[in-house]
Amino acid sequence: MSQATPPAGVQGRHLAELDQGRFLIQRCQDCGQHIYYPREICPHCGSKAVEFVAPSGRGTVYSTTVVRRKPAEGGDYNVALVDLDEGVRLMSRVENLAPDAVQIGQRVKTRVLLKDGKGLVVCDAETGEEE
Repeated sequence: MSQATPPAGVQGRHLAELDQGRFLIQRCQDCGQHIYYPREICPHCGSKAVEFVAPSGRGTVYSTTVVRRKPAEGGDYNVALVDLDEGVRLMSRVENLAPDAVQIGQRVKTRVLLKDGKGLVVCDAETGEEE
């Protein structure tokens, strides 16, 4: 079985950065809006002047659900939509809480989880302590 060709362009760059442990989003140089998932042009103003930037990584849980699985399949996990402070929304999961404990409105911090050489953006609930 042959390996899939990695995506090119901004999609490929985004995935390559994740695989190196770096989470980046885009910012339009013309209108200043942040963009996620990466795109070739700004969906807000149509500009092609978009750049990759490191977000603060902090955000708020907008929505959450629990995916139920048998223990032999890895057990339950949550899926959350997270609004980053930069104004973009992404799908992730909160890792440091039980799946049922994740709450809408909860503050979280993103990080990149590396597994088998591939990066994935996950979140940890903020504890209120300065990190």
